[in-house]
Amino acid sequence: MGTAGGATRAGSAEHGSGASGRRAPFASLDAGADFLLPGTVLISGIAGALGRRLTRALHRHRRVVGLDQRSFTDRPKDVEHREVDIRRKRAREVFRDSDVRAVVHLGVLHDSHDRTTDHHARNLLGFQQLLDCVRQYDVPKVVLVSSANVYGPRSDNPQFLTEEAPLLGAAASEHARDLVSLDMVAQSFFWKHTDTETVILRPAHVLGTLENAASNYLRLKVVPTLLGFDPMVQVVHQDDVVRAIMLSLRPGVRGIFNLAGPPPVALSRALGVLERKVLPVPHTVARLGAERLWRWRMGPVPPPDLDFIRYVCMVDDARARDVLGYEPHFGLVETLQAVDAERWV
Repeated sequence: MGTAGGATRAGSAEHGSGASGRRAPFASLDAGADFLLPGTVLISGIAGALGRRLTRALHRHRRVVGLDQRSFTDRPKDVEHREVDIRRKRAREVFRDSDVRAVVHLGVLHDSHDRTTDHHARNLLGFQQLLDCVRQYDVPKVVLVSSANVYGPRSDNPQFLTEEAPLLGAAASEHARDLVSLDMVAQSFFWKHTDTETVILRPAHVLGTLENAASNYLRLKVVPTLLGFDPMVQVVHQDDVVRAIMLSLRPGVRGIFNLAGPPPVALSRALGVLERKVLPVPHTVARLGAERLWRWRMGPVPPPDLDFIRYVCMVDDARARDVLGYEPHFGLVETLQAVDAERWV
């Protein structure tokens, strides 16, 4: 299943404060903020956990306007929030009225229980609407926060995947299909509209106060694993992703960037750090059980995501380190323990 080697690719185990102490939630996020692209930043999906954290770090340096159908009642007072569907014409008013100079798209719908084509269409049409506004109002920067899941967990994956690796994750699940589609739309925009600085970020499994599959899985008190499989896993702290987004907002930055956190570890070690009880299950039994629980809306992760605890899907983030100056600040213990942190944002 590979080893944890290649520390220059996946960070040093010494980053962050490890098991000792708790950081201030947004400590060190201000580094390099003076070099951000000037002007208003529009955040699509601002009311999600990652959007809230980005907002609280970014509003100190730039005007922030949010687009999200969800409410954001405890937002900073200087942050404007429009509760509107990004597919609607009202969303264009934000671009017209706010002199938007950068767009960060976090508004990917993640309801994996919804298997309708409408769910897929909403993600694609919403993002395309944003890109149309970027063109119409000459916005110089757009950032899409995608995921390393677009590569897909596979038995024949190399130890580390670069940004040039094929996006084979669409076959795994509806959610992965949406991510791959949006990623490809952003790539097409990148090549067609070279006057706009387009950035695509592909983070490894993001852990923290988010309600995503990786964090939900690691929050289980008794964690099912697949009998005979102990793959290397790669995770990244939510605040390291926020930092990478801010770095990508600097003038002149464009391209596709993988993001990793501390060095990868075996799944068994990650669960040991969290002191979780483990329940090894044969794959066929686990798949059947996961499908039934998911159908009844009781399962913590979609059934196709079982492949992430079966096969390797890790990324090489050398480009982000070289071009963005990205470096993870949180060590393995801190990153893993972030799933148990109080979800106050």
